[in-house]
Amino acid sequence: MKFKMNTLEKKWVLYDVGNSAFTLLVSTIMPIYFNYLAQTAGISDVNYLAYWGYATSLSTILVAFLGPVLGTASDTKGWKKKIFLITLLIGAVGCTFLGFTQSWIWFLLLFILAKSAYSTSLVIYDSMLTDITDEDRMDEVSARGYAWGYIGSCIPFLISLMLVLFYESLGITMETAMGIAFLLVAIWWVVMSVPLFRSHEQKHYQESTHQPVRSCMRRLGRILSDLRRERKILLFLVAFFFYIDGVYTIIDMATAYGTALGLDTTGLLLALLLTQIVAFPAALIFGKLSRLTATSRLILICVFAYFLIALYGVSLKEQYQFWILAVCVGIFQGAVQSLSRSYFAKIIPPDKSGEYFGIYDICGKGASFAGTTLVSAISQFTGSVNLGVGALSIMFLIGFVCFFFADRAA
Repeated sequence: MKFKMNTLEKKWVLYDVGNSAFTLLVSTIMPIYFNYLAQTAGISDVNYLAYWGYATSLSTILVAFLGPVLGTASDTKGWKKKIFLITLLIGAVGCTFLGFTQSWIWFLLLFILAKSAYSTSLVIYDSMLTDITDEDRMDEVSARGYAWGYIGSCIPFLISLMLVLFYESLGITMETAMGIAFLLVAIWWVVMSVPLFRSHEQKHYQESTHQPVRSCMRRLGRILSDLRRERKILLFLVAFFFYIDGVYTIIDMATAYGTALGLDTTGLLLALLLTQIVAFPAALIFGKLSRLTATSRLILICVFAYFLIALYGVSLKEQYQFWILAVCVGIFQGAVQSLSRSYFAKIIPPDKSGEYFGIYDICGKGASFAGTTLVSAISQFTGSVNLGVGALSIMFLIGFVCFFFADRAA
């Protein structure tokens, strides 16, 4: 039977199309521009990769704190859309200003602000899944969000890529081209969020009180306490912490990794564009497979595949190897993200989705400092970025084992 989304589900998916443009910018053009600023300031390739990793780690530590607090607050009646809008606008404004700074230090500070706001907005967005669809539709709706996000984000990316590659032919400077590219992504992100913002209704919520801040902190404390008794949820979060940490580290540092190896910039960008194109049908296929087999089994397949991908990264030296890596990542990237999101949404109380997704984000985007810090530290200690990336295989292995036991927990 053919799966058809309703209007509200389509508007929810449309925000994935919008925010994914920022994700693609972070993993492609943004590190290249930072490399340009860093080289101008005389920073070495190894330190460039390390500084980028540390900045990414700091932004995710901030989200680890903001995610659960704002996620809990968003469960209060009438607060979800307000918090969603604030984080969205901070992220978009930060993205815009990133394109107009020529100092590598200010660039990193603005990057931390924009990425933290972006990641926090996704806590609220993910928690909306329980409001916009039913449990038996979550796997496919979540998969379509990631799928259309991958392919839709290619539109502003291609325009930005043309500006960056051919800025001299257009009679503009590199700085101007970057400024236009970053502004374009910010506008795309905001425009694509409007339909969801106007149509979303908070169906599951906690009643507001006269002391909302104190009430939110109490609810967050209760959730953290309840996790000790919710063995299935707790074990899943531990597993998710390890395997999704590795996934986001690869996304965040792929271009920086290839640049540090001295690979051709244009080839890197085109390879990562291929990742987006491959991820589109792959996410849809895994969404359809969720009707035929258990979601948990599909997640285990994806995590094991990433374990092999990380090992492959140890031997990466040539451009064609990076293309192979890009295709493999594209096949499993959207699947593991979307299926993890829908799997978690099914095992939590819907009226506390913001609270739980805030903690979910600690173990995902908010906690990915472990992976980026691991890659940065191992790269600096050994002098080899290949060994830094290869170390991620340990995280995927631990995630695989923990998820295996989590799925069998009562």
